[in-house]
Amino acid sequence: MTNGIVPPYLLTRIARLDDSKFATAAAAARNALEHDATMRAVRLTFTLDNSQELVAEIAAAPDRTISDAAGTQSLPGTVVRREGEDPVSDAAADEAYDGLGATFALFQDVYGRNSIDGIGLPLDASVHYGKLYDNAFWTGERMVFGDGDGEIFARFTASLSVIGHELGHGVTQYTAGLVYLGQSGALNESVSDVFGALVEQHSRGESTAEATWLIGDGIFTDKVEGSALRSMKAPGTAYDDDVLGKDPQPAHFDDYIDTDDDDGGVHLNSGIPNRAFYLAAEALGGNAWERAGQIWYDTITGPVLTARADFAAFARATVAAATARYGEGSTEVKAVEAGWSGVGVSHAG
Repeated sequence: MTNGIVPPYLLTRIARLDDSKFATAAAAARNALEHDATMRAVRLTFTLDNSQELVAEIAAAPDRTISDAAGTQSLPGTVVRREGEDPVSDAAADEAYDGLGATFALFQDVYGRNSIDGIGLPLDASVHYGKLYDNAFWTGERMVFGDGDGEIFARFTASLSVIGHELGHGVTQYTAGLVYLGQSGALNESVSDVFGALVEQHSRGESTAEATWLIGDGIFTDKVEGSALRSMKAPGTAYDDDVLGKDPQPAHFDDYIDTDDDDGGVHLNSGIPNRAFYLAAEALGGNAWERAGQIWYDTITGPVLTARADFAAFARATVAAATARYGEGSTEVKAVEAGWSGVGVSHAG
């Protein structure tokens, strides 16, 4: 599955710009849309071979390889850094290396998960993909990063939440397998935002109160009036720009957007479960990757959630996960219930 961090509705808006100041950005957005549409058309269905269950788990340590696509769309490119090697004179390569390591550390150190698949999957990434490519994505096997157009988007490795988000798609691929369409697709996007934010917070040692809760902080150039692609704390406020328009994400189920675009609004409506997670984490305080993050991790790896779950089903699954780990009527259960109530999603069984 190929899921780019930049939603198609934003690329479409940029592609239609006729302002000469953003001619490069408009052309880059058109190229990104064409590329991403092609990738969606050949989207693969990933399944685990039964033989994998017999594979002995290797030592829980990252195994990273960073390659340079050198402005082409040919993957993987030339290897420039392997696990344990010193930094190289390429910011994108080093940022990718560090970001893969930070993501591995969250899942291993906090949730006891050995890499993306749980059995030590090597973490591979390619940087400098395409010419002025305005996106980053998980192919199902590796991370791929564009350098941006330089007018609206900077290099995508500059944001740790982007790296964590895209690798989060890999975790979902190997766990809940949430279908990338409509509400289950919005949940797929939201789960990636949750773990993208938690990778960043865990790496920085930030508490719930200290964190920005922004996804994609650092990928806009200084020409954009905006902080990031999305805000989990306040969906709909990440940017408000003459060129990009206003962040369209809803923060409450009353404002759910019914659309056929964007695989049924997966990047739009993910703001609703994103805020539910933020509200639960805020109520619990401390470090969000601990109790709130543990509940969401238990949910996607547990037996309750189905691949086509809607928001209400996911809410019930998180309440069940909180109850199983912390007990009925616990502070954690109440925080999760309040989070979903705060965005207008029923969690009743």
